[in-house]
Amino acid sequence: MTKRNDIERLFKTYYSQMFRLAAALLHDDDSARDIVHEVFASLLHGSYDPATKGAYLLKTVRSRCLTHIRNCEIHQRIAKLYFIENEEYDSEDWPDEEMLEKIYSVIQKELSPQARKVIELRFSREEKFKRISEIMGISETAVYRHLSQALKIIRIKLKENG
Repeated sequence: MTKRNDIERLFKTYYSQMFRLAAALLHDDDSARDIVHEVFASLLHGSYDPATKGAYLLKTVRSRCLTHIRNCEIHQRIAKLYFIENEEYDSEDWPDEEMLEKIYSVIQKELSPQARKVIELRFSREEKFKRISEIMGISETAVYRHLSQALKIIRIKLKENG
C-alpha cells in the first residue's frame, strides 16, 4: 500500500472519533474539523510512519485542541485588556501639543528601544498586535506586555510631572 492509501484508511477508520474528541474539547464544529484535517494533512505532507495507530491520532488531536484553546485564551485576554485601554482614551479629551511633547519625551527617555518600537508601530503606523509580532519577531503576548508596560510608565511619568 502507498502512503496515501494508508492515510485514507486511517481517515476512514478514525475521523469520526477524532472529530468527536475535538468537538467536545472546543465546542466548535468548524474548528474541530480544521484541527482533524490539519492532523491528516501533516501526515500526508510530513514524515509518515506506517505504524501510526488511533491512539497516536487521538493524542495529536487532543494536543492541537489544547494549543488552540490556549492561543484563543491569550488572544481574548489581550483583546479584552486592549479594549479596556481604548475605553480610557475614548473618555478623555485628546491631548494638546504640549502634552504630546511630554509624551514623546517620556517615550524617548524612559522606554526601552523595544518598547519604543512597539509604541511606534501600534500608534504611529496603527499596526495590529499580530503584525507587530511578525515585524519584531516576538510573540503577540510580548507585544502586549511591552505596550502595557510602556503605557504604565508614560502615565506614571506624566503624573509625576503634573
